[in-house]
Amino acid sequence: MQRPVDVTELAEGWIAGDPDPASRAEVRALLAALPDSYDELTDRFSGRLRFGTAGLRGRLRAGPNGMNVAVVMRAAAGLVDWLAEKGAAGRLVIGYDARHGSRRFAELTAEIARGKQRVAMLLPRPLPTPVLAYAVRTLDAAAGVMVTASHNPAQDNGYKVYLGAELGGTAGAGAQIVSPADGEIENAISNADNLEEITLREGSTVLGAEIVDEYVRRAAATLPDGPRALTVAYTPLHGVGGDVLAAAFARAGFAAPHVVAEQAEPDPDFPTVPFPNPEEKGAMDLLLALATATGADLAIANDPDADRCAVAVPGADGVWTPLTGDQLGAVLADHLIRRGTPGTYATTIVSSTMLRAICAARGVPYRETLTGFKWIVRADEDLAFGYEEALGYCVAPGLVRDKDGITAALLVAELAAGLRAEGRTLADRLAELDVEFGVHATDQLAVRVDDLADIDRAMSHLRKAPPATLLGEPVTFEDLLPENDILRLSTSSARVVVRPSGTEPKLKAYLEVVRPTTAATRTQDRLAAAEAVAVLKTETAGALGLLGSA
Repeated sequence: MQRPVDVTELAEGWIAGDPDPASRAEVRALLAALPDSYDELTDRFSGRLRFGTAGLRGRLRAGPNGMNVAVVMRAAAGLVDWLAEKGAAGRLVIGYDARHGSRRFAELTAEIARGKQRVAMLLPRPLPTPVLAYAVRTLDAAAGVMVTASHNPAQDNGYKVYLGAELGGTAGAGAQIVSPADGEIENAISNADNLEEITLREGSTVLGAEIVDEYVRRAAATLPDGPRALTVAYTPLHGVGGDVLAAAFARAGFAAPHVVAEQAEPDPDFPTVPFPNPEEKGAMDLLLALATATGADLAIANDPDADRCAVAVPGADGVWTPLTGDQLGAVLADHLIRRGTPGTYATTIVSSTMLRAICAARGVPYRETLTGFKWIVRADEDLAFGYEEALGYCVAPGLVRDKDGITAALLVAELAAGLRAEGRTLADRLAELDVEFGVHATDQLAVRVDDLADIDRAMSHLRKAPPATLLGEPVTFEDLLPENDILRLSTSSARVVVRPSGTEPKLKAYLEVVRPTTAATRTQDRLAAAEAVAVLKTETAGALGLLGSA
């Protein structure tokens, strides 16, 4: 097989301009392995990693379609150029987690910003994403960068951009970027200087520990006085949340959580879990074993950058049950409403409809947004609470205008301690909400693909032939194109929302079945609703042409 000239020329051109010797060696090895490496080279060089509303996220590898020194340098240069074009003169604050390459990417970003005469400030060590979002707000920065791939697999990294008040406005101060900023930054990256023309200037300011201490103090201060007797089992899932959560719990008056020893320290290889996401099957097994062993009242997990929070509760039989993101979202919202927290309560179109029902019954403002916290936090300037079903919660918008797994953990601990003092549990509160608003059983059909074209094919299949019925009930079909690649199917008791993932190569369908219940029949009604959701999942897979892949 003859070597394809287009791919080899692109690869050789990359080698000539890449400042990183390790990446150059990586591409040389692929060239030497041709023709066997043709598919890999084509994947790396037939396109480039695009900057979108989630910033950059991709595999750590050489080439324009990966996360590496050259790609990050161009992204940093484009971002700083864009800030200058917008006339935003403030500083750039940069944070990073403990993933492979994160610190180097953060330092390069700071050096490029300084080379372009902009003040750059690095967080003092690998820290949770919420600390970066907090720093952007409290330091009145022009923008912030967080180098993280959140809960993605170990081979990935990412580059998230936050805006300050000058460019983000009141609701977007310290929030992730939205359109048209993403497209404008992408254009600026395309027009950025050649790598050899980018000036690096060392000497960036490294913020002191005070920025973390201040975040911890203010996070703890979001809780009112009240009971604090609670035994908590916790895991940071090999991420950077452990020290910050422990400090926040101590500051708020809680006993130190019992921590999963095998997952306590940051480890970019995530050796105990295939996917470092609390939603994934098996990811919380070590945590639940620790919770059982310690007689905990509550089990809490953060994802590796600690912007998400997962919770599990013990049953009367001692078996631990992880709460869904929707269940925890409903409980936390109800708690804040009971506490009298004013403002708007928001979630997304793929989350459970229970929050809408709670807000209607309690007479508080409710908003529904597109998927993603960049939209949730912009639902209203007076946002009181926002959540998404993927374990993201914004419980203190005045502190962090993004999902924050640390303050969410504090709030759920405060609620659980208060209930414990009354001889009740989070499970009891969930039962009360079910009786008042009906059982809202939710699940997700998530199909990971190797070829993104498979997602397009599945969406096209559903658009061309939507089902006439689901669970034996007539379907109302909504297509949100051209604004959004989202399909919504509704019946009298069920709802399905289908969309491509914005951060992973996945097709996702969000499923919900609502059934009325009573205190006497709740157990049976919940089982029946769960069975209906299982049937709905199979029917949805078939409608997408994925039967057998679910």
